[in-house]
Amino acid sequence: MEFNENLPIYIQIMNLIKSRMISGELSGGDKLPSVREFSKELRVNPNTIQRAYQELEREELVFTQRGMGTFVTEDIQTINKLKRDMATNIVQDFLITMKELGFSTNEIIEIVSEWVEKEERE
Repeated sequence: MEFNENLPIYIQIMNLIKSRMISGELSGGDKLPSVREFSKELRVNPNTIQRAYQELEREELVFTQRGMGTFVTEDIQTINKLKRDMATNIVQDFLITMKELGFSTNEIIEIVSEWVEKEERE
């Protein structure tokens, strides 16, 4: 994984895990890699992985069982809310960027509609 210098690494790791959760790559109850294992895989300090796991636990997206490891929440509503929140952030960022480029709301809708139609044809 290549990291963005403009965002703390632990947040990027959190976002990676969140993306895996909403894509279904990680399901409710799945065990996350151990801190040591994941730190070796991503080539980061184990404390960075631990911080990411702690923040995910604080957000109630994972839970830790002492001596067993860290697991993805089994609460489907929590995962669905995460998915919705991430989609909202993406759309919001997109709209802000498009407005900064000078597009009107109608132009944005037209562009998005064209892309959706194109995707449906393929």
